[in-house]
Amino acid sequence: MTTTDQTPVPPVMKNTDPARHAPSRMLAAAAAPAGLGLALGLAMPRGPLTSAQSLTALALAVVVGLASGWLLRSRWAALVAPVAFAAAFEITRLGAEGPTVDAIRFDLGIWGAIAFISGRGFDGIVILLPMVLAALWGAALARTRAWTNRASTRPRRSVWAYARLASLVVASLGIASLAALLARPAGTPAILDADGTPVAGSIAELTTVEIGGHDQAILLRGRDASSPVLLFLEGGPGGTALGAMHYAGRGLEEHFVVATWDQRGTGKSATAREPVATLTPAQAVSDTIEVAEYLRARFDEERIYVIGSSWGSTLGVLAVQARPDLFHAYIGSGQMVDQQETDRRMYAESLAYAERVSDVGFAQQLRDLGPPPYTDTLAYPVAISSNPEWDDYTRGADYVPQASYPTSLFASEYTFTESMRGMGALADTFAAMYPQLQEVDFRRDVPRVEVPVYVVQGVHEAAGRADLAEEWFAGLRAPSKLLVRFDSSGHTPHLDEPGRFADFMAEVVLEQTRAGG
Repeated sequence: MTTTDQTPVPPVMKNTDPARHAPSRMLAAAAAPAGLGLALGLAMPRGPLTSAQSLTALALAVVVGLASGWLLRSRWAALVAPVAFAAAFEITRLGAEGPTVDAIRFDLGIWGAIAFISGRGFDGIVILLPMVLAALWGAALARTRAWTNRASTRPRRSVWAYARLASLVVASLGIASLAALLARPAGTPAILDADGTPVAGSIAELTTVEIGGHDQAILLRGRDASSPVLLFLEGGPGGTALGAMHYAGRGLEEHFVVATWDQRGTGKSATAREPVATLTPAQAVSDTIEVAEYLRARFDEERIYVIGSSWGSTLGVLAVQARPDLFHAYIGSGQMVDQQETDRRMYAESLAYAERVSDVGFAQQLRDLGPPPYTDTLAYPVAISSNPEWDDYTRGADYVPQASYPTSLFASEYTFTESMRGMGALADTFAAMYPQLQEVDFRRDVPRVEVPVYVVQGVHEAAGRADLAEEWFAGLRAPSKLLVRFDSSGHTPHLDEPGRFADFMAEVVLEQTRAGG
């Protein structure tokens, strides 16, 4: 009699150890993020610059991260996915230029760090972190599904496993909060009366206008929309003043409709930077004239006023020289005259200061750079903006610290993306524009202006700027001209003493030009 062994034979189980992956699985997990890197590198070579772009990039990063984690079934997806994305993204955008997309630089101190934070740092927060988190979720879900299909082999969760799960949940809430922050719209507060109600006939508006073939942002604020129009041109090139005027422009709003324009490549107009070939002084002047024409038509004014600050003073003079018929008067705050000569003088001032106070490190850094001009535009802030003497003065009693960079970038007029990208836009636009200003010299090129000219200079302005402004002003021919000095101001009198500046604009500029003086 034959007996049969009734002991069941266990089925042959496939090896599901997540630590052992077929090369095809690894390639599949890397393909999706690499494809996303390619797509975003083509569509957004400087990373997301608007709220819509940021939210789209974040959503795609989550989808791709989940897919990579699911395919790889391992927490290694949290490394594979971002590395594949970053490699494809960086290779695709190799043609882009500027400090935020060039090689990472920390040899120039804070300036290299600013370029990194507002460039790749923001990309990392909006794209890489969500992708990493989503990859971890994808891997966890894939493993859970595999365990569910084989309940008998499902391991008991350890305390550490629950801790990891809790960490994922908390991190996911953080990403959700980031998405909400990115979605927050920008806006400018209404102009209110003493009772806190909007002033009838006032204007408080953020608008976008097509200028030079690109959408560009303009902030319009005034207590009376029928007041004279004042166009404000910020410095840089590449700066944005919407936040600065939010805090320091209230006095001007009492007498003017203040139009603060974000020039192409700056602030809320950052997407207008491309193509880079359009970032030229000639195009900037053309854009300024087009903005002035828009404001004249919008507010039914024959002429407007224009204020230029720093680089904006260069732009303002050139615009007034080209089209004096558009302007009542020109007002320079921190007037520039000859960029290259100013840079050389300020470099010499900085080196003399470093040697005088025995700041060996700063002195050596300046000697290593040598005198300007520079091909590396990140060297300019070190040479012409790092001397602490230029900032060592007491500003006016009504000075608002939030009106200065970088805190001004967090005013309500900016979205979160624009706030974070603001300094990067300044760095990239400066890099494209500033080398083109090296031949500018108003002493030679602008001996005459056909509108009244007012120059407001801070007593604490660097000599490299102040001396040239006074020299140009002394020889300038204009229907009328006036140079005034503010005792508690440096390079930005309109910010350092905003109340006094507003009074000067109303009681001197407005009164004299209205009277034809």
